[in-house]
Amino acid sequence: MSVKLLISGTVLLLIGAGLPFAMVISILESTFLFNFLAAISSVLGLIVGFIGIVEVYQNNKDDKY
Repeated sequence: MSVKLLISGTVLLLIGAGLPFAMVISILESTFLFNFLAAISSVLGLIVGFIGIVEVYQNNKDDKY
């Protein structure tokens, strides 16, 4: 489960970085929807990735002791 969280967090962070980049180089038009999706996906990616990292740490901590 934690690997899925890390992958989905990474994908969300990449979307959150890729959308504004595509808007800056004029591939996508800068609209409220794209700006909102970029901001939300970046924040959600950070949260989901952090939860995945915590789960990996807790699983490895239990295995060592």
